[in-house]
Amino acid sequence: MNPITQTKALDVPTAILQRRSIKTFKTDPIAPELLKQLVELTVAAPSSFNIQDWRIILVQDEAQKAALAAASWNQKQVIEAPVTFVFAADFTAGEQDLTPILDQGLQTGAWNEGTVNYFRNSIPQFQAGLGDKRREYAIKDAIIASTHLVLAAESLGLSTCFMNGWIEDKVKEVIGATDDPNLAIAVIVPVGYAAEPRLNPGRLPFSYNVFVDRVGNPYQG
Repeated sequence: MNPITQTKALDVPTAILQRRSIKTFKTDPIAPELLKQLVELTVAAPSSFNIQDWRIILVQDEAQKAALAAASWNQKQVIEAPVTFVFAADFTAGEQDLTPILDQGLQTGAWNEGTVNYFRNSIPQFQAGLGDKRREYAIKDAIIASTHLVLAAESLGLSTCFMNGWIEDKVKEVIGATDDPNLAIAVIVPVGYAAEPRLNPGRLPFSYNVFVDRVGNPYQG
């Protein structure tokens, strides 16, 4: 087992404050048990009605990594990192068969029969009512899940980088989703061991962009 996987996990506040966007990775592999833990912590993220409309693709094959890098303006971190998570979002998930999700909610005791029956009818109606916003809602869920990944990785001794520089059609081609018009790419996140540290560039004072009750009334802290 990689000794790094045995390191005591950071607490959440420390992971948040310590995280940096790493652009240069070592080629060291991520141990399978550690990768599985990352996936478990990622899919623990909340989603609208718990429909879990994200579709997460772990790109590890060298040829796939090269193709994904080419679809991402040749950013080298995709090739260097041992795994890159592609977060996609199926914006029709809420209109598909919800039985597995509803049954699981019953089995865990989180939902009762009344709640399940309500969800069975209301979720498809709500999703259909979103119209053009279905894509936006699904992408939000996928982004929330990606944030879970990034903080989980940081806490477990790994580094990450949110990537928004890519060509959606080309990324979909790489992951085999060219013919799926209902799948949107949300974000790409390389994961691995940092080859070099990055300093915190700092944040503006709260008064610049944190407000109380309405914009223009700065939060003083």
